[in-house]
Amino acid sequence: MRVLLVSWEYPPVIEGGLGRHVRKLSEQLVENGVEMHVLTRGGGSLPASEERHGVSVHRVPEPPFPADANAFVRWVEAMNGDLEELGAELGERFDFDILHSHDWLVAAAARRLARGLGRPWLVTVHATEYGRHQGWVQHHPQSYIHAAERAMVQDADAVITCSRFMRVHAASVFGVAPEQITVIPNGIDPRELEPVRARRDLNALRARFAAPSDRLVLMVGRLVHEKGFHLALEALAPVTRRLGNVRFVVAGTGIAEAELKRQARRLGLSRRGSFLGWVGDDMLHALYRVADLCIVPSIYEPFGLVALEAMASGCLCIVADTGGLREVVPADGSAGLRFPSSDAGALGAILEHVLADDEARARTVAEARAHVLRFGWSEVARRTAALYRSLVGAASFTT
Repeated sequence: MRVLLVSWEYPPVIEGGLGRHVRKLSEQLVENGVEMHVLTRGGGSLPASEERHGVSVHRVPEPPFPADANAFVRWVEAMNGDLEELGAELGERFDFDILHSHDWLVAAAARRLARGLGRPWLVTVHATEYGRHQGWVQHHPQSYIHAAERAMVQDADAVITCSRFMRVHAASVFGVAPEQITVIPNGIDPRELEPVRARRDLNALRARFAAPSDRLVLMVGRLVHEKGFHLALEALAPVTRRLGNVRFVVAGTGIAEAELKRQARRLGLSRRGSFLGWVGDDMLHALYRVADLCIVPSIYEPFGLVALEAMASGCLCIVADTGGLREVVPADGSAGLRFPSSDAGALGAILEHVLADDEARARTVAEARAHVLRFGWSEVARRTAALYRSLVGAASFTT
């Protein structure tokens, strides 16, 4: 089987979790005997075409995307035109069986390529604009993106979501039957979470942020409203005053960064923590190892990869009881802890309790390491390949 996968990011071009997802999925599918071609963007010194770990990667050179929302929409449209042009050339050279695209950013090119090649079009929905903005999609550019996502889901021959929550959400928001959507969770490879740093370097890293007697709290992700970091800061303020020996680190960037820093100053937290901005994988994996716990306080969360990574790294995880996080962290508290979504007071009470109980934290961490093994990439790839085969078989039968 030969697959053309379309994504706006693929390593070394990384904007978020999507790029890591498509890389691991593609590489595992290659190991399972699927011939994978990835159509994506590049630029700079990146080659137009290369093989990476068995995956054939084809890139269109694109300028950096603009921060202005209207300019970004125009940039996406131009990128799709370039992707379609290169994809059509690839279609003449290779006989693809199926086209698989990820999220709205490449939907226009993917739709036209699939229809032009006469092949099934499979879409993976990682998140929605409707969910990110709690339903407020009446104004541009949110209205534009929401319309693009709706058309994508309705036009695709099949849809994948990463959680049961997202299946129900996408079906409701985009007006399709839940039965048309297949749930295949994201995967994780604990081996890739091992930091390159030696133990002495990890100790030195921790010492940058916390004294030996301190408890270090980690938050990771895009600094945007729906990730709920403002709730975590609100919860941390009284806990740090009462316990005294609590420090925090925030890793990530986003449009809410300046406001979160102002909030930290208002709450008297400036001397208690650090905002690191964007960090690379090795730094992130090291932070998981040196932190005592990780908070994932999302208001909207399709899956919860940060929670899985933290648990796999031996870092106790506290997550909001919402969205896909419910499918990652069990309700019984065995592998991690939940708090009622958007309830900073409840989060603070849990923080104060677990930060003072080393024994309970150790038990939960041990359970979590075993729990995350259920989310292996081999199973993700197996289920994805099975869906490929069913779509190709149905298309062959109908023609």
